[in-house]
This record gives sequence, C-alpha cells and structure tokens, in this order.
Amino acid sequence: MAKRIVLAGGSGFLGQALAQFLKGNGYGVTVLSRGPERTENGIEFKRWNGVTLGDWQETIEGSYAVVNLTGKSVNCIYTRANREEIVSSRLDSVKVLREAIENCSNPPQAFVQAGSLAIFGDTREVCDENSKFGEGFSVDVCKQWEEEFFQKSLPNTRQVFLRIGFVLGRDGGALEPLIKLVKLNLGGTVGSGKQYISWLHIEDLNRMVLASVEDVTFSGVYNATGPSPVTNKEFMKSLRTALGKGWTPPAPSPFVKLGAYVFLRTEPELALTGRNCMPKRLLEQGFHFHYTDLEKTLKEIVGG
Repeated sequence: MAKRIVLAGGSGFLGQALAQFLKGNGYGVTVLSRGPERTENGIEFKRWNGVTLGDWQETIEGSYAVVNLTGKSVNCIYTRANREEIVSSRLDSVKVLREAIENCSNPPQAFVQAGSLAIFGDTREVCDENSKFGEGFSVDVCKQWEEEFFQKSLPNTRQVFLRIGFVLGRDGGALEPLIKLVKLNLGGTVGSGKQYISWLHIEDLNRMVLASVEDVTFSGVYNATGPSPVTNKEFMKSLRTALGKGWTPPAPSPFVKLGAYVFLRTEPELALTGRNCMPKRLLEQGFHFHYTDLEKTLKEIVGG
C-alpha cells in the first residue's frame, strides 16, 4: 500500500500541482479542503474547515507526512476583516493540524508548513534564513505564523517550515496576471523597478516539499526560493521577451497604487515591494535546482 501524504489546503494552484507531483512519485494523497468529499484523478478529498477537529483527522493517523498550504490569499485589499482572516486562517490551521498529530498513536514522521519570504519585508539586501526581519503587517503575519508552528515540538514528527518565494508555473498562480498585462502591452517596469523578485519554478518547489518529507536531515526554517533573484525591471523585461513583446512604458508608483485599489482590488505593496532572498540552507544540504535561468524558464512556461 502506498504511503499517504495529507495535503491541507491543497485545492489551489500550488496544491493541485503538488498533489499530482506526489501522486506521480508513488504516494497516496489526501487533500483537506472546504469542498465536497470525493475522489478525483486518484486524489482523495476530505472536507474540513481548517479550524476544528472532525472526521478528517482520521486521515492523519498512520500517514507518512502532513503538508499545510492553508491560508487566505493575500491578493486582496487589507481591510480589517481581511487582515483578521489572513491571520486566523494561517494560525488556526497550524493549531488544529498539530492537535490532530498529537492525538495520533502512529503520527506522521514529517509536518511541512508553507510560509512566506514576506517576513523580510521590503529590502534589496541579500537575505538568508538568519537575516533580520522587516516591518509592517505582512511581516507581523509571517512572524506569528512561524512562532505558532514552532511553539510546540512534536517528539515523533519533524517540523519543516518553507518560506516560499514567487512561484512560476503554467495556468495560474502569481504569473498569470503579469502575462495578461504584457499581452495587453501594459507589462512595463512596475514602480521603481528596483524591488527584487525572489522566484522559483513550481517544479523545484514540489521537489523541495518532497525533499522535506523524505530527507530526515530537513528540519527548521528554509528559504524556499531559487538562487537567482532579479529586480522587477529585469523580470518584466524577461517576461516581455518570452512573450515576444518589445519595450513597454513603465508604470509609476502612483498609477500602480490607483490600479491596484480601483481595478485589481488588491494591495499595491504586493507589486511595489520585494526582497532579495537566497536559499542558503537548501544549497548547503545539496538541493539541486532545475530552473535557475529566468528567461529560459519563462519561455518554457509561456511557450509550453
């Protein structure tokens, strides 16, 4: 019988890709989601609310690993209600999954938690796992998230926290709206263009998760990003090249702020801030990246 991995919050862009990847590597996959219970393409879906224990906890017993991707999208305007949900969706899921693991007589050997590089704030300085944190709402969310995850140790379960960067992949994710802008000839430099984008290919992210699950030397916090961060100016130029577009006028910060609030209904900081992060611990542990050249990576994604 195949080893089972429980994937909480696995119905989004990252989760769908990871579920198929894990299945392709011989694992049984159970996704915890708010949708109906079903089996689809060999993936089992169990219903949960991300807050309280329920029948779903039976899937944790005897599983090989738990991977948690749960959390309200930050792609929204930070109203008070949205801020509260961004925080609670992250902390509550960590708490209830930990409780389910603690209740197991045969607990999973690994608990892998998805987090964010946003903990470093807005900085151009190179950041590794030990760099100082930034300031602001997004940073505070990340700090609470990591503190909750490591608040209690699980004696029979390794705990791995992945600070995920800007994930590139086909048919969704953070890249999709940028592709649309470039196709509309609106894909110029955003703001100053000096803010960094710490990017990685979704295949490399999937391999990081698998390594975190299988390699017993993985423990603690990792910057889950590629080794070749670039500025927004460089990124948008590479994306235009990949899509066969020429120079496009830049979008000054005031226009970005207006467009974010009025048309995209999201926070402009998502486009105007960035961080220059390196996966120091992954590299030290011998992780090999398949995608390090941005222009080649983007051409493969948009042309595939």
